[in-house]
Amino acid sequence: MGIFDMFKKDKGKELFDEQTPAEKKAEALRKEIEKAGIGGDIKVRVEGNRVKISGKVPDQASKEKLMVITGNTKHIDSVDDDDLQGGDGSPGRFHTVESGDTLSAIAKKYYGNANDYMRIFEANRPMLSDPDKIYPGQVLRIPTEKATA
Repeated sequence: MGIFDMFKKDKGKELFDEQTPAEKKAEALRKEIEKAGIGGDIKVRVEGNRVKISGKVPDQASKEKLMVITGNTKHIDSVDDDDLQGGDGSPGRFHTVESGDTLSAIAKKYYGNANDYMRIFEANRPMLSDPDKIYPGQVLRIPTEKATA
């Protein structure tokens, strides 16, 4: 997929401060990835405000979740997944939350139905713990796969 530089370094989950050594930052990000339950052989490096992810994941959804988990971290503004294998290689769809956005409004925009907001919520769990708790600058994964009945 490449380098994603759509993240806001002053927004996101605070796992470390800017003065934290790079290896400690990478360790904190690996713990977040583990909590998310993303399988695969994933390696994380932090270089300044950029996260570099390498290794292998089982599918495209896992690859996209890695982007939003690592990128929606305070003090990170870009994620490079050039060395990450897995998935079908098709670019994912993402949305940067703006002031006044709701998951329902975002679902209406992408799916034509505000009631599809749970597709977006579920695609961004566990990063999202409540459908009403999104913030401006947050980047969300917008699944393109069909919803299951």
